[in-house]
Amino acid sequence: MNKGFAFLAGGLVALAMAGTAIGGSHEDKAAGAAQSAREAQMGLYAFNLGLLGDMAKGTVPYDAAAAQAAASNLAALTALDQSRLWPEGSDEMSIETRAKAEIWDNMDDFMTKGDDLMKAAAAMADVAGNGLEAVQGQIGAVGGACGACHKAYRAPEN
Repeated sequence: MNKGFAFLAGGLVALAMAGTAIGGSHEDKAAGAAQSAREAQMGLYAFNLGLLGDMAKGTVPYDAAAAQAAASNLAALTALDQSRLWPEGSDEMSIETRAKAEIWDNMDDFMTKGDDLMKAAAAMADVAGNGLEAVQGQIGAVGGACGACHKAYRAPEN
């Protein structure tokens, strides 16, 4: 993994977690820290997937090195252990988040959807540097995996 990316990702997660470490009970702190960390992680997903999507749509020129870096970053992010990001009490009914309570009622399905995204991101990383057509051929699977989870488990924006 690129050292610069690892530093950036670690810094963003640490910053997000530090912002929730003031006040409240231990459970409130843990739920807030988890929510902030997963929001930072999703932001990094979107940052990397956005470039790949823009290349696939032709709104930015295809660049093999940039596509490969974005896909590798996305694959690394989706492979992170997410078990601490979803503690009880970090749903939309408990804190300010779009994570539906259904996640905790259907944790096996939720984690399966996460695994589906990890597999799609790994497949993208395998081909992203091989040409625009390769990115275009895989972008639907990655976007579909994101969308399947969001449709089931993310509340709409207010």
